[in-house]
Amino acid sequence: MVNSSQFPYFILTAYLDMGYLKYLYFVIVLFLYIVIVFANAFLIVTICMKRSLHEPMYVFLCSLLVNQLYGSAGLFPFLLLQIPSDTHTISRSMCFLQIYCLYTYASVEFCNLAVMSYDRYLAICCPLHYKARLTSNKVALLIALIWLYSLIKFIIPLCLNLRLTLCGNVTDRLYCHNYHVVKLACSVTTVNNIYGLFATFLTVFVPLIPILFSYIKILRVCVVGSKETRQKAVSTCTPHIASLINFSFGCCFEIFQSRFNMTGVPRIIRIVLSLYFLTIQPVFNPIIYGLRLSKIRQMCRNQFCCQKL
Repeated sequence: MVNSSQFPYFILTAYLDMGYLKYLYFVIVLFLYIVIVFANAFLIVTICMKRSLHEPMYVFLCSLLVNQLYGSAGLFPFLLLQIPSDTHTISRSMCFLQIYCLYTYASVEFCNLAVMSYDRYLAICCPLHYKARLTSNKVALLIALIWLYSLIKFIIPLCLNLRLTLCGNVTDRLYCHNYHVVKLACSVTTVNNIYGLFATFLTVFVPLIPILFSYIKILRVCVVGSKETRQKAVSTCTPHIASLINFSFGCCFEIFQSRFNMTGVPRIIRIVLSLYFLTIQPVFNPIIYGLRLSKIRQMCRNQFCCQKL
């Protein structure tokens, strides 16, 4: 049995032999990262600077955008270092840090989307009690709970991983993934596997409860409500539903790819889809919310017009 202390780094074998195309991919990834940082930061600053946007829906959106910058920071700088490199390795400590960052990003994203669905439920189904139920203090408390819950929850699998004795350091991934690191272990991983499934359940299905509850209530109100109520529901819920579906698709494929044999899927498709929830969501959300929410769209238009003048 080989002790894990003999493996100070992991070797990532999912990077294809790209030749000189690696410089093109480097430019594409760099451009995508710049777009993500600019788009998300621009909306965050707009929401923070404009008092008319200091409403629960936009504050929760701001938290969502901050999380996307956080998740992107855990992946893109690493990809930009790896793509032009001839050797694709990552130190043991940085690998575990990346796992923690990306997993907490996914948890915060789902929890934030769950709270946003509850916000839409109150706004559409209980408009007269909306401000009383979602005060600024309650909004701040909900956001704090989202982040603390996610950041604390993944300390446990991190500690479980650190105690493992590894028999290898080669993983067929573009970045560090918790389950693939656990599969390299020589020691018993029963506790890791059980808690991994439990953490996945907490991350995906627990936020799903308030989401389903909220949209069942909203759908019921839309069926019996006026045309104005339906229009309000469609205009404010469409970005949230689109964001939720988009992120869920990426996460589901990543879970299936980790837990099941996906060798029947072409390698390049597996690589692209493994990056989907980490790369597309941070671009998708600023666009869909910026285009669909009239207040943000108007504020952004005003910002650009002022700059031109």
